[in-house]
Amino acid sequence: MGKRIIQQARGHGSSTYRVKRSAFRYRLQYPKKLDGEGTVIRLLDSGGHSAPLAKISHKDGIFYIPAFNKMYEKQKIMFSSNEIKEGNIMKLQNIPVKTEVYCVESKPGDGGTFIKTAGSSAVVNRVIGNEVFLVMPSKKEKGFNKNCRAIIGVIAGAGRLDKPVVKAGKKHHIKKSKSKLWPRTSAVKMNAIDHPFGSGRGKRIKSKIAKRNAPAGARVGHIRPRRTGRKKR
Repeated sequence: MGKRIIQQARGHGSSTYRVKRSAFRYRLQYPKKLDGEGTVIRLLDSGGHSAPLAKISHKDGIFYIPAFNKMYEKQKIMFSSNEIKEGNIMKLQNIPVKTEVYCVESKPGDGGTFIKTAGSSAVVNRVIGNEVFLVMPSKKEKGFNKNCRAIIGVIAGAGRLDKPVVKAGKKHHIKKSKSKLWPRTSAVKMNAIDHPFGSGRGKRIKSKIAKRNAPAGARVGHIRPRRTGRKKR
C-alpha cells in the first residue's frame, strides 16, 4: 500500500509539519490612526521572526514592530512629527530622498507589509507625482502611494547569516521554529512512492510539467509554464 507524498503530508497539517502557534503570537502592524508619540516598553525575541521585536505603547494601546538598529527600551518614537529620526513612523511624502526606511505599507493604512527581515531596509529614491519610489533590498525600484507610512532606520539583526550554523541540529531547530521543512531532499533522489520524480530509473526527467488536472500532491515541477522545450539561442 502506498503512502502520502510529502506535499500531501504537509497539507494534512499533522504535528510533524505544524508550527507552534506561540511563534507567531506577535502581529507586526501599527494601528490605522497614529499621532503623538510612543514609548518602547520592551524588546522581544520571537522564534517566528528573524529580527528582534519592539513592543510600543501609545495613547490608544500597544502594537509591535521590528526593532531598528540601536533601539533601546524607554526610547520615545514620534508618529506625526516631521523630524527625521530613527524609529519615527512617517508618511513617505514627508521623508527626504536617500533616507533608509523599513516596514513600508503597500497601501495607506494597512499597517506595513514590506521589508520586515533582519538587517534589511529600502532607500527613498525619487518622487514623481503621487508616487514615491523606493530602492528595495533586491535593488529593484518600486513605487508606493505618497500617503503610505514607513519607519525610518534599518532593522536590527544584520549579520545573522555571516556566522556559519556549523551543526545540523542547530539548523533543524532554526527551521522548525519557523515551520520550514529541513533538510530538503532532491526529488529525483526519493523513492517512486514519495514523489512523482522519484525512483532510480530515468534520472534525466523528460518533462517537469505537471498535468493540469493533477491532484494537489502531484502538482510538482513546472505548473502551467508559459513556454516549454529547450530555449534556442
